[in-house]
Amino acid sequence: MVTLAAMFASIAFGAWMFFSPGSKLSFLLLPLFMLARMVLNAVDGMLARQYHQQSKLGAVLNEVGDVVSDVALYLPFAVLPGIEPKLLVLTVLLAVMSEMAGVVAIQIGASRRYDGPMGKSDRALVFGVVALLIGCGVPVEPYLNIVWWCAAALLCVTLYNRARYLATRYRDS
Repeated sequence: MVTLAAMFASIAFGAWMFFSPGSKLSFLLLPLFMLARMVLNAVDGMLARQYHQQSKLGAVLNEVGDVVSDVALYLPFAVLPGIEPKLLVLTVLLAVMSEMAGVVAIQIGASRRYDGPMGKSDRALVFGVVALLIGCGVPVEPYLNIVWWCAAALLCVTLYNRARYLATRYRDS
């Protein structure tokens, strides 16, 4: 229930950001919201382990909830002035692909992959810092396309690292 609540809250927060792109308050509060979401995610996992409530459904909801939440919170950056929306969408799609590449490891008997250099926490840091700067009124919009290009490139490296690890350690005989 905590995972679903965090996911729906992320969708609502992202909708607020999307429909009020001029609101500095939403961007100012985004890093705090993302931090609270991470705390809830950790608490949810700890409670499930402590009270022996872990389940396959919970694992699926955790991974899907994280990806849906990230998409909901990152896509509203595409409506900022001066942003190339296609570039931001590419960055978000690469983020989703990198998470799926990490999860697919479980399917072949490996452990969940968190290889970087642009994992979930790294993306949260980048988007959080950008949001904080926007919320504080720092004119970062002219530079954001460069940030998204760099993030996309690092996500490609992340995808390569996760796939390479699995390909070299879990070959079919």
